[in-house]
Amino acid sequence: MKLVLAAGLVAAVAAGAWFFLVRPSDDGGHGITVGALEDSVKWPDPKMADDRVEFASRAGFNALNVTTAWTQGQTEPDPGELKVLRNVANAAEKRKIQLLVTVYAARPRFAPTTAEQQGQYADFMATLARDLPSLDGFAVWNEPNLNGFWLSQYDSSGKDIAAPAYESLLARTYDSLKAVSSKIKVYGGNLAPRGFDNAESPRPTHAPTTFIRDMGQAYRSSGRTKPIMDVFALHPYQTRSAIPPSQAHTGTSLGFGDYDKLVSLLGEAFDGTGQAGSKLPIAYTEFGVQSTIPESAQEPYTNLQSPLGRDAVSEETQADYYKQAFELAACQPTVIAVYIFHLFDEADLNRWQSGPYYTDTRPKTSLDAIASAAKKARDGKLADCS
Repeated sequence: MKLVLAAGLVAAVAAGAWFFLVRPSDDGGHGITVGALEDSVKWPDPKMADDRVEFASRAGFNALNVTTAWTQGQTEPDPGELKVLRNVANAAEKRKIQLLVTVYAARPRFAPTTAEQQGQYADFMATLARDLPSLDGFAVWNEPNLNGFWLSQYDSSGKDIAAPAYESLLARTYDSLKAVSSKIKVYGGNLAPRGFDNAESPRPTHAPTTFIRDMGQAYRSSGRTKPIMDVFALHPYQTRSAIPPSQAHTGTSLGFGDYDKLVSLLGEAFDGTGQAGSKLPIAYTEFGVQSTIPESAQEPYTNLQSPLGRDAVSEETQADYYKQAFELAACQPTVIAVYIFHLFDEADLNRWQSGPYYTDTRPKTSLDAIASAAKKARDGKLADCS
């Protein structure tokens, strides 16, 4: 029997130690958390929230990630939104499902770039943590390397200003959350897998490789000696659903197949500082494979002729690719989790049909295979990494 420090990577953090459980495995893999990013579990009716969360259990998942919106000036959640989040938290706790909450603004121009705004955001997160003590962790923003979520990416001279501002936000939020409880896990990065490092582009973005390096430089320049995150999160989408998750990238993109490159980048950015780098736990918090909607299930869907809807594979391939993703993660020593996007399809084929359930909650033929792979991955019995 092998003891794999992978999922059990002991991440004792200076500002309050917490630990990942070591899960032994006979086959060389390690146990990982398997979940879904799914906002449709958020309901004001506790029973509806409970029923929706149950679908995650049926899919073999032991984690959920939901999002909530923040806006400039806000230091505490709206009471109605808090009630909805509490319903999800209660349902998740009942089923021993980990709950991660990702907080970002509805518009990229509302990204907190000033000290005052970052203080407001950090206060908001701390209030959420106090109000929802059963939560497992908080993800700080969503894809800050894209202009669709964070403005601005560059200054007038073409210099990266997004990564330094985001690093500062992480530091403030980390301190605020740890003041509530040292057990809270702070997820940083949450990066999109691609970007183009072109300040002159109509839609300026940063490659994740560049963003990680610039985060590290900002951290080192700040003189901070405490961490800014407990987990590094990445969204390892391929450019098309037909591309298997194992396919690596030769350029600046990052996916499941680029684990060694990612670990090296984190080491370059943070090793030798107060922030873990090459040994920092990694979570793949958003990954989806779209499946074709059969004619018999199309009635509740819209925009059936959408070209985005044609970026899809068979339900059998969807299940196989999700299994491959779990296997890859289980063989990557510092990876602790994979979250599927979504649990349920979105009804509009201009959006995403990547869940193990159709939009009306009926199971796809891929469900049983996904659930079986998920349960084995959680137990460290899916992958043979030898």
